Amino acid sequence: RALFAEYAAELADPEQRRLYEEEVAALERERGMEVRFVHPAAGYVLRTSQAGSRRCYLNVCSNPHVGTPQARPEPGGHRWALPYSLAPGREELGRGGQRRLIYDVVFHPAALRLAARSARFRRLLSDTALEAVERHCSVQLDRANATILRGTKYKGVPQAPVIRTPLPGGAPPPPADGDSPLPPF
Repeated sequence: RALFAEYAAELADPEQRRLYEEEVAALERERGMEVRFVHPAAGYVLRTSQAGSRRCYLNVCSNPHVGTPQARPEPGGHRWALPYSLAPGREELGRGGQRRLIYDVVFHPAALRLAARSARFRRLLSDTALEAVERHCSVQLDRANATILRGTKYKGVPQAPVIRTPLPGGAPPPPADGDSPLPPF
């Protein structure tokens, strides 16, 4: 128990988390990839169900690493480009020991500011989040009964997904000794 408590305390320590992220970034740089951790900032929560029976929450969050929303004028209005980052869904225990699915859909902070000012834009952002989860996670969500939870900004324990981009010039050559602890990229 003492070892597990020590491990849990180490995971919760922000300094240890920062060191872990720096080490992962250094290892990925050796493999020719740039890594950025996307720490989601709370926005609002959509409650819906998956497959009509399982409770499901979508955290609509923000992070400045995600692209900014852009409007392009068209006849009759605007067409919006809303870049997002989607972390794989995770299962957590809720009240009463019930399992719930949680998805984080991360947009640029400007998108959440626009959603705070306009109900139509918030509906667009929510529809985009629902569509993203359905498309990328191959699930069917109950869109008709999806509601915004008032007073709740985030459900579950925040997790930081990673954005990987190749470094210019490609991956450096492997070490001459061939004893790399990492699998080939």
